[in-house]
Order: sequence, then structure tokens, then C-alpha cells
Amino acid sequence: LGRMPLPPYIARELGDDHADVDRDRYQTVFADRQKAVAVAAPTAGLHFTRELLDTLGDRGVEFADVILHVGLGTFRPIETEFVDEHPIHAETIEVPPSAARTLLSADHRRRIAVGTTSVRTLETFARQRLAGRDLAEGLICDTDLYLKPPDRFLATDALITNFHMPRSTLLCLVAAFLAPGSTDGIAWLHEIYGEALRKGYRFLSYGDAMLIL
Repeated sequence: LGRMPLPPYIARELGDDHADVDRDRYQTVFADRQKAVAVAAPTAGLHFTRELLDTLGDRGVEFADVILHVGLGTFRPIETEFVDEHPIHAETIEVPPSAARTLLSADHRRRIAVGTTSVRTLETFARQRLAGRDLAEGLICDTDLYLKPPDRFLATDALITNFHMPRSTLLCLVAAFLAPGSTDGIAWLHEIYGEALRKGYRFLSYGDAMLIL
């Protein structure tokens, strides 16, 4: 019953003519359709097609699928004067055993997160590991990890991400990732977004992506 709940900034009429297309396109190709738990698609993942995944696999890229139950708190804007005062939301993450084994054996390889939700999952996994938890059989837990400058990253070497809304916690995460361990990423983030605005990049779910190395 009902229609695919597309974001309000996708300005077109919703109707039966688009229903099948919306169900197909507003979903990642690697999603587990039996575990539809998020309130929105992980936007960075929308850039991937089966053909692209196959090409990357042929080049030796290995994938580890993780799950984050994206909640409405992800989209709650920061309304406090200081970002530290923002009450961060909690979301459930799942790292299946196969993904856990890949992550635990991948210390020597570059780990590229597809989306900020993946970063939050990977970094929670890494912090649980650092705390001495046995993660060989995977991990399911709630996380209220709030990444912002000058935080460091333990399990993420590169990030593919779309352009986010102003005053979002996701911007805090990206600013931290641009210059881990310092606040220099804030000014760099302003430069990047300034260029995106000047050149007419598309923002949000069906928008453009950037790769931060």
C-alpha cells in the first residue's frame, strides 16, 4: 500500500507510472530486500551498478556488506550553538560474520567506505574491537558514535560520499575525515562546497558524489 517515499526535493508528481522505476532506482543494487530497515537509501551507494561492481571485482576489489538502520535522526539538523552540544541519535548497525572476517583480515588493505553510514558502522566496529570485544562472528549493536573534528578514524582510509544538507552531523563527519586529528577540514569543506555550488553540482540523494582519499 502507498507509494515509494521519495525525498521532497525530487520535484515531480508521484504516480503509478513511476512506481516500479522508483522501487528500482531508489535502492542500491547490493541491498538485501528482506532486510528493509532504513528510512532512506544510502545515497553514495546509488552510484553503483552491477556492471561497475563486476568491473571492480575483476580488478581485485573485495567487498564487505554492512548494514545500518538509518533513522530520522540522521536528518535532524544541528540547532545548538556548538556541535558538541547536539544530542546525537542512536542507530542499529549490523556487521555480518563474513564482513567481520573480511574487515579483521584487511588491516594491510585500503578500506574505502561507500557513504557516511558505512563509516559510522566501520568506526563503531573498530572501536568495539579496540575495547577487546571478540568480533569474529560479527556485530549487532546500537551506535551513537558522533564523528566530528578533530576526531580520527580507525577503520576507514577513503570515503565516497554525496553532498549533504547544511547543519547536518554528516557534514561534521566529512569535515573530520578531510583532516583527521585536526580542525583544518572545516575550512577545506567550505572550499569544496563552494566549488560545488559555483559549478552547479547536484546535492543529496540523486546528486553527485566525491571521493576523499
